[in-house]
Amino acid sequence: MDGRERLRLYLEQRREAGERELVLDRMTVDDVLRIVGARQGAVSSPMSAPPPAPQAGDPFGGPHAIEPTGGPALDPAITAAGGDWRAILSAAGAAPATASARWPAGISVGEAANELFGGPLSAYQSLDALAQAIAACTSCPLYGTATLPVPGEGSASAHLVCVGEAPGATEDQTGRPFVGQAGKLLDKILAAIQLAREDVFICNVLKHRPPGNRNPLPTEVAACSPYLVRQLELIRPRAIVAFGTFAAQTLLQTPLTIGKLRGAVHRYYGVPLIVTYHPAALLRNPAWKRPTWEDVQYARRILDGTGL
Repeated sequence: MDGRERLRLYLEQRREAGERELVLDRMTVDDVLRIVGARQGAVSSPMSAPPPAPQAGDPFGGPHAIEPTGGPALDPAITAAGGDWRAILSAAGAAPATASARWPAGISVGEAANELFGGPLSAYQSLDALAQAIAACTSCPLYGTATLPVPGEGSASAHLVCVGEAPGATEDQTGRPFVGQAGKLLDKILAAIQLAREDVFICNVLKHRPPGNRNPLPTEVAACSPYLVRQLELIRPRAIVAFGTFAAQTLLQTPLTIGKLRGAVHRYYGVPLIVTYHPAALLRNPAWKRPTWEDVQYARRILDGTGL
């Protein structure tokens, strides 16, 4: 892939993340995209060589192998690294998981307390009891169009909670969260930071699938949010990772885009919260895989006690 194409992909990534200006000469992203020809049609270039075979443990292996976005052309050191994601990230300048730098503080929602959140669902004293309440919920119309409720699954004593947006087609059929292609990628990401699926708790903001995988409506988010809040209260995790726009905006009560929320340690009633891209978005845009890897590495540091 030539430099113009890599630059175009990078700029498209920044625009989709909500950014509109570049530091250099304060040109807009659209201005530079016009310069490189993306607005009149995408600039394309065949890959000079087939992608390397994925190595064992690569969280972004296979046809969606990671593509570092550190510059408009591949550095020779990156090419030499082959399919080893650790070597690729090192060559691209990504911070390793053991880096000592602390991320800045972000948005803080609520105050830390022994009773984290409270609320109308505080009578439910276990995740199983809450799942039964979700299965019987008729607070929004989604229960009438969904096949199965998807309350979430994992350890009731998990140190990490992964929050997504809403169930997809596979989740709707199985009643389990993150079990489609995006779920397989999430499993690889977790394994890369030494966590098994059963070690964490995985759930979504919405507990029923929106028809056609459309975006959640504000009324649906309002109806489902108390269940998510109670799940977090019962689990009392050490950290939360919000995957995707709706999870981040719902938990942090903000309209800011992921591009503005990444790279900071937010707090949800005292619980550290990291924002990153949804695995489904990574399947569509490989350029987001490196920043996602950096985000989950920092979540791992929080669990290990070195990120705060």
